[in-house]
Amino acid sequence: MAEAHQAVAFQFTITPEGIDLHLSHEALRQVYLSGLRSWRKRLNRMKNSVITGVYPASPSSWLFVVIAILATMYTRSDPSMGLIAKIQEHLPVSRSLSVQSQTVLSAVLFSTALWLSLILTMRLILKQLLSYHRWMFEQHGQMSNTTRVWLALVRIFSGRKPLLYSYQGSLPHLPVPHIKDTVSRYLESVRPLLEEEQYRRMSCLAGEFERSLGPRLQWYLKLKALWASNYVSDWWEEYIYLRSRGPIMVNSNYYGMDFMYVTPTPVQAARAGNAIHACFLYRRKLNREEIKPWLIRDSVPCCSYQCERMFNSCRCPGELTDSLQHWQDSDHVAVFHRGRYFRLWLYQAGRLLSPREIQSQIQKILDDPSPPQPGEEKLGALTAGDRVPWARARKAYFSLGKNRRSLDIIEKAAFFVTLDDEEQGMMGDDPSKSLDSYAKSLLHGRCYDRWFDKSFSFVIYKNGKIGLNAEHSWADAPIVAHLWEYVLATDCFQLGYSEDGFCKGEVDPTLPAPQRLSWDIPAECREVIGQSLALAQALAEDVDFHVLPFRTFGKGRIKKCRISPDAFIQLALQLAHYRDKGKFCLTYEASMTRLFKEGRTETVRSCTTESSAFVTALEQGEDAETCRRLFRLASEKHQNLYRLAMTGSGIDRHLFCLYVVSKYLGVESPFLKEVLSEPWRLSTSQTGVQQVELFDLVNHPEYISCGGGFGPVADDGYGVSYIIVGENMINFHISCKHSSPETDAHRFGGHISQALLDILSLLTAEEPSRKAKKEL
Repeated sequence: MAEAHQAVAFQFTITPEGIDLHLSHEALRQVYLSGLRSWRKRLNRMKNSVITGVYPASPSSWLFVVIAILATMYTRSDPSMGLIAKIQEHLPVSRSLSVQSQTVLSAVLFSTALWLSLILTMRLILKQLLSYHRWMFEQHGQMSNTTRVWLALVRIFSGRKPLLYSYQGSLPHLPVPHIKDTVSRYLESVRPLLEEEQYRRMSCLAGEFERSLGPRLQWYLKLKALWASNYVSDWWEEYIYLRSRGPIMVNSNYYGMDFMYVTPTPVQAARAGNAIHACFLYRRKLNREEIKPWLIRDSVPCCSYQCERMFNSCRCPGELTDSLQHWQDSDHVAVFHRGRYFRLWLYQAGRLLSPREIQSQIQKILDDPSPPQPGEEKLGALTAGDRVPWARARKAYFSLGKNRRSLDIIEKAAFFVTLDDEEQGMMGDDPSKSLDSYAKSLLHGRCYDRWFDKSFSFVIYKNGKIGLNAEHSWADAPIVAHLWEYVLATDCFQLGYSEDGFCKGEVDPTLPAPQRLSWDIPAECREVIGQSLALAQALAEDVDFHVLPFRTFGKGRIKKCRISPDAFIQLALQLAHYRDKGKFCLTYEASMTRLFKEGRTETVRSCTTESSAFVTALEQGEDAETCRRLFRLASEKHQNLYRLAMTGSGIDRHLFCLYVVSKYLGVESPFLKEVLSEPWRLSTSQTGVQQVELFDLVNHPEYISCGGGFGPVADDGYGVSYIIVGENMINFHISCKHSSPETDAHRFGGHISQALLDILSLLTAEEPSRKAKKEL
């Protein structure tokens, strides 16, 4: 691949003697090879569509059915019970076909119909099997006979070697919970947060809603659930993400970090070469559907539809609502460095550039001395500010000419890359402070050196550290985390580096230089850029961030106490918040609903009556046995809420959709209005490690991921993301706002550490008494 003016296949000049045509054989070869690659991708996509379309059967099973039917016919038996003869009667009369040929053709048509019917039957049976969720509520290691039989049937009907999207047609639809159940669970969730009078008032509002408006809204919602793939996801994407008019930087986008203790190479261009190459290897696997579907207990599939828009996607601003644009393919990435934008082609003659070649191209960008054009340096601030000014500026100044072409290159890129001049990571005399700086840099940077609208942006720092910033509307964090785990593992353990820290491989000297994008940004547009930048900088400066690596113990020690690690951490967060603010608050924990088609997330309301009782008892000095009993009750309650959320019986998505229906109908519900306006002052999320097999933490314990995080949801609240790394470490990412006198990220981090230690001490004290009882 080359720049447009370098890859022209022919040139001609008009002379008095006529047209003088000059063909470039090399350019024609490049065009041919690039076209060949494109056709191969199309054929591969078509092949995968066929394989996925007939799953859980295989295309070769059609031939087996045809041969079986023909074989039985030659034994003078009719397996079709007369249907083959009926088909033969209705075949068009043709003199070129003998009677025997017509019989064979009729048998093939019958076999095909039978084969398709069997596929449909198997798919319906599998969908019914996947609608069974009682296994989720059974105690770990205590599987019932019913679940054993169900699990065996799931494995039988799941077929062999599924592709990434093979299960999509067999996943059940997200069920609509009963109004009564949702209202009852909601009232139970707010009981520890409200005074007696407030709770009575809310109970009256809920009862009135359940009796009057609720059933009407529920009817429309059930109607939608009958024809929609998922009754929540499209409205969630539109109204929670795309219709938000505020900045997506900090408020919506999230980030992922590099290894904590290891930087494979200090050479910026080399780290970029391996990381970008690994990312395109992942995209190749994604396009070929070679990534394994995520299976719970190695048998129960989760929805993979969010993966479809991972690459070649961009959020485009609009005055009323944004839109998500996705392109089938892209051969380049957009690169930002020192205020300049470049297009970097990643394919040459239809092949992916090697890591060493990408390093060479990146180095050319780093060595480019040209200054930014007027208005170019801080252009990215438009994506960091409010959406309406960006939408108007895009329409006014980026719809024609060179600005349109350059913007297209950024938006249609596979992803965005920032070559940052800063050094980040755990370093210096104050590692804790450096991690905080690293997190803030990934979350917002300088507010103009990331393209926050892209599906994700890679950030490569001067000292070789990397990270990413991801836009939230197209998918949730586990999807991006899967890519990130693959990139980190492939970079270090497969691609590797030479002794001098460079990428391995050779460089094609004929590679064209990266293309510098050109802009013509008028003064009026530069003024809008300045306004967006000022707003974004104020937002960024207000973010207080603290990354807390908790190394005292991890999930290994927690499991010895026979407690779910997630429940343990959530209860520790409740205790820490109570100590930090002296009160309980509405708590959000993200759960997934990917057991259902096009499922995304659901809320687990972690602050419960049981958790509040435990925290109160512990803080009031109740005896240890009482506190342990209350802790286990709270832990069981949390696990049950998590299971309900995963199996479609959560509270918040149902109430949200009922609220959307009420808006469409033009009716007001005081109950729904109050529920949807309640602030989440503690918003939490766990980043799970999905590909443990890629990392050998026993032999290489230094290759520990920092995880990732997000900004605060409420102005006076905390955002907490955590990742359980290996057996002995938990990393927390804590965010809040400096402008709130009630919050302090480092203070809250201290409370979290102490709460974890106090709860473990409480449970550890139980072990000697348990052993003594066993001896007696």
